[in-house]
Amino acid sequence: MRMKIWVLLILTSSFILWPLKHHGLPPSHDAETHIIRSYQFDKTLRDGDWYPRWQPDVNKGYGSPLLNYSYPLPYYVISIFHFFGFSFIDGFKLALAFATITGGILLFLWARIFWGNLGGLISSTVYTFSPYHIVDLYVRGALGEIWSLALFPGFLWAVTMLIKKKNVNFFVPSALFLGLLILSHNILAYMFFPFAIVYCVVITMISGETKKSLVYVSSLILLGLGISGIFWIPALLEKEFVRGLLVYNIYEHFPEVYQLIVPSWGTGFSNTDLSNQMSFQIGIVNILAVLTNIFILLQLFKKNIKDAVVIIFFLIVFFVVMFLLLNVSYPVWKYAPFLNYFQFPWRFLSLEILISAFLAGSILKFWNVRVLGYILVLVTILLTIGYITPSYYWEREDSYYFSRPNFMDGTNISGNIFNTIWFDEELKKQKEKIVIISGHGTVSDLSIKSTKYVFTLIAQTPLTAQVKTAYFPGWEVKVDKKTTAIHKTKEGLFEFNISSGKHLVEVKFTNTPIRKAATFVSLASLTILFLFSRGLFDRMKR
Repeated sequence: MRMKIWVLLILTSSFILWPLKHHGLPPSHDAETHIIRSYQFDKTLRDGDWYPRWQPDVNKGYGSPLLNYSYPLPYYVISIFHFFGFSFIDGFKLALAFATITGGILLFLWARIFWGNLGGLISSTVYTFSPYHIVDLYVRGALGEIWSLALFPGFLWAVTMLIKKKNVNFFVPSALFLGLLILSHNILAYMFFPFAIVYCVVITMISGETKKSLVYVSSLILLGLGISGIFWIPALLEKEFVRGLLVYNIYEHFPEVYQLIVPSWGTGFSNTDLSNQMSFQIGIVNILAVLTNIFILLQLFKKNIKDAVVIIFFLIVFFVVMFLLLNVSYPVWKYAPFLNYFQFPWRFLSLEILISAFLAGSILKFWNVRVLGYILVLVTILLTIGYITPSYYWEREDSYYFSRPNFMDGTNISGNIFNTIWFDEELKKQKEKIVIISGHGTVSDLSIKSTKYVFTLIAQTPLTAQVKTAYFPGWEVKVDKKTTAIHKTKEGLFEFNISSGKHLVEVKFTNTPIRKAATFVSLASLTILFLFSRGLFDRMKR
């Protein structure tokens, strides 16, 4: 029986990925952006920056600090696939596939703790085949969100095993999953975080040993935040150096009630014509699962009060999230601190499908008819199978994107809205990276890497040289191995002065004190987690 469940689990998770085997890309909102971003990430990584923060070739060749603010985990995955010979396009599709299968497995492992193997399979299938999950895959091309949807069930599984099953061996996986979740998509991690905290409190209350469990949970949260600190600390503390982080009008992106309930499909954006908007439906099976659990509660109060508390918690969260999805909640969005960082209210569908999928598995525990379970799995697939057939494909190679100005001359984000606060967007593209703007001299032996330019400068007179790179904190210039002052220009570039003579010059993008501190926090957290895991291993051997 257990082997059959695992075979069905892999088959159902894989079935949704069938369109990705086709050559080229299914058209989606963000796919091409991710191709460029992964190319820039990989290039910087190969040039020696083990944590890339700079895109060297975009923005008309002046570069962009987008990677300092963008989740890194999916791009590391694509870089691994590229290392083994896959194109960036295929690496992108493989990253989507790997995350989808991983998410299906982890959701199953979490749900089966409560509902058993078949119930876990139902929850996993409903999660994988939820319409919004398919929207993320084939309409939005939301690589980071797909990874976040994959890893959050992993955290819930590990922390549930730690608290409910009192298995301390899951302390390390819990912290790791939390850290990886934040590294996979900061906005969804921010959304999931309050839910995760309350979930841990609820599971702790019904499992006993409250004080001990809360100590474990508090510790793993701190370690998870610490592991991912290399990303979120600079992104948060250096946000004033960029513009375009909050440019969306939230009120334009609320779905209507009927859009959440009535099946529909479209490939447009959320504020486009109604006939072609992306789907906001929660899913027929998802909604039926929620409604069914209301009736299940009537049985549970007589049989199992602990499971009743769990279901009540999930139902409450489901309807709270439903409220936040609708425009009646606009005053909350307007005045609640930091809520506008979610950008689009419909992003809460990520939490809605998780909750409803989990509740779907409970049906089998209380109506123990196995045939019903397999029927639910089949119906879930059949109701959404039509959504996983792209109408066409972009039959392109990697070079198509890297050689065209419409892809490389922007900032590599939707609408080209993201840039440093100093950069003049009217600047023209330049061939030279180093230009002498006053005085006389020549540049030779120029070596250009993603974040490092080394060259010889022979100055007949004292001169000023300008670096045709967007200024951003971290860029520094060394002349004959000594750091020299740099000056921002009114166009948002930077320049330096040099005396007459022959000089070796190195222009390099380095870590600011904030980034160095963030790196230390992550390394220290990983070290603590490693030492804790070694202690567990030694205890197991004894």
